[in-house]
Amino acid sequence: MDERIPSGAAIVVGMPRVLLIEDDQAVREGLSMALGGRGHAVDAVATGEEGLARLASRPPDIVVLDLMLPGLDGFEVCRRIRAAGDLPIIMLTARNEDIDVVAGLAAGADDYVVKPARAQVLEARIRAVLRRTAQTPPPVPAQCEIEQHGELGVDRAALTVTKGGKPVALAPTELRLLLELTQVPGRVLSRQYLLESVWEHGYFGDSRVVDACVQRLRAKIEDDSSAPVYVQTVRGFGYRFGPL
Repeated sequence: MDERIPSGAAIVVGMPRVLLIEDDQAVREGLSMALGGRGHAVDAVATGEEGLARLASRPPDIVVLDLMLPGLDGFEVCRRIRAAGDLPIIMLTARNEDIDVVAGLAAGADDYVVKPARAQVLEARIRAVLRRTAQTPPPVPAQCEIEQHGELGVDRAALTVTKGGKPVALAPTELRLLLELTQVPGRVLSRQYLLESVWEHGYFGDSRVVDACVQRLRAKIEDDSSAPVYVQTVRGFGYRFGPL
């Protein structure tokens, strides 16, 4: 895909546009009807190829993507969408197994729901993902300078990040995670805290979502993601930013 995918169409108040890519006709029709009844405009297709083509002709606000698609599977579709832009993605997985979930999150999905997907759970995840990708952090004083953390520069007003003076392209969730961590350098933040503050997940949250996003963030800001300097793991507790 040569053209970048927009990060979302203009969201009609109360009616976000959802692109559902699901090969099972019964699931596709059931979720389309249920989400439509909950105020979403749903565009449903059966294959990954159709989904990628539909992105260009009718850009959605969010993609709900089944991982186990025939032909071009959901993992590859997810990678292509993420490589082309920051469009939010929720994956549907048939089994709550580490290998599927971790691989899907590593491919760039923002969140996941295990099938059979209850419409109210999926709808809550959709709205949570759209809120956090659309939200603007609290106003920053005009005189506030760019935060410098080693080679990393964080501009909270402009919502930009640089490394060594060069822009770093972060997906919305990656940026929100970095902003959360850099607010309190050196302080350990638990996975549960990050789920609630960045992903808006409560008790039903899954820490693998956090771990996968941390890995993607490290790949973009660390010199060596296997020996991180900025986003450090505190085993058994969570993550902290620095100390540098």
